[in-house]
Amino acid sequence: MVQKIIYKTKDYCKVKFTLNPDNAETVEVIGLNDNWNDPLVMRKRKDGQFIAEINLPKGSEHEFKYLINNTIWLNEEDADSEKPNFFGGVNSVITI
Repeated sequence: MVQKIIYKTKDYCKVKFTLNPDNAETVEVIGLNDNWNDPLVMRKRKDGQFIAEINLPKGSEHEFKYLINNTIWLNEEDADSEKPNFFGGVNSVITI
């Protein structure tokens, strides 16, 4: 799930990512800010959910995917849209 907190007086939006994959030890959000080499590491809560927050600039668009256990790529069902990627699949897109 993706939640956006939009501030009227700020030039950014706080975005919260929440994911509850089965049997996951690690989850990362890859691709935000066009940086596919610098993942946003999600932290695991006691209930098994993974969460992460990031501030993203207003008026921007970001492609991303989740990487689970360093092996499984997953798209976000609640993304604003999807775009084809270089590998023949699709990336999730969030628009701020």
